[in-house]
Amino acid sequence: MPVGEIPTEYVLFGGAGLISLIAFCALILMPAMGSFGRTWEKATAAVVSLFVLAALLLLGVGLGVLIVYEWDNIAGWFS
Repeated sequence: MPVGEIPTEYVLFGGAGLISLIAFCALILMPAMGSFGRTWEKATAAVVSLFVLAALLLLGVGLGVLIVYEWDNIAGWFS
């Protein structure tokens, strides 16, 4: 593999991660910070939004692991 070649999977997962991060900022972080006027309130809203991001990431990873682990049972539902 040449040094400058990036596999397609990395490009796709990187793009999906970037779109997800933009969606998080636009739909969760900015409205939360825009709801407050003082600087410390905005900082607190940003920290709480990071907890929401962590919860969403853990939920996604947990569901992904569960699907991979139980794929033999899940595949039986569709056949």
